[in-house]
Amino acid sequence: MTARSIGDFQRLIETIYLERDRARGLEGSTLWFVEEVGELVRALRRGETDNLAEEFSDCLAWLSTLASISGVDLEGVAFEKYGEGCPRCHATPCSCSHA
Repeated sequence: MTARSIGDFQRLIETIYLERDRARGLEGSTLWFVEEVGELVRALRRGETDNLAEEFSDCLAWLSTLASISGVDLEGVAFEKYGEGCPRCHATPCSCSHA
């Protein structure tokens, strides 16, 4: 299975890990996600450009897991919320003064 969209990627992660992730539960999976976000932040702060792709991928995988465990179609909600531009001002790029 080749992932070509956020939805494809979420389904791929489900195929690989969902049984294990459901057994771990939302709380345990959230801890793994937070750990991966920490690794991404560390790589960004240190300028570890050779490590960024791996850390972004890990974060996206764990985010997909959390969405799947929670019954959320990540692609559907992402495009629903941001498909018309900024959710507040609806402009692309955002023209909100507080941004």
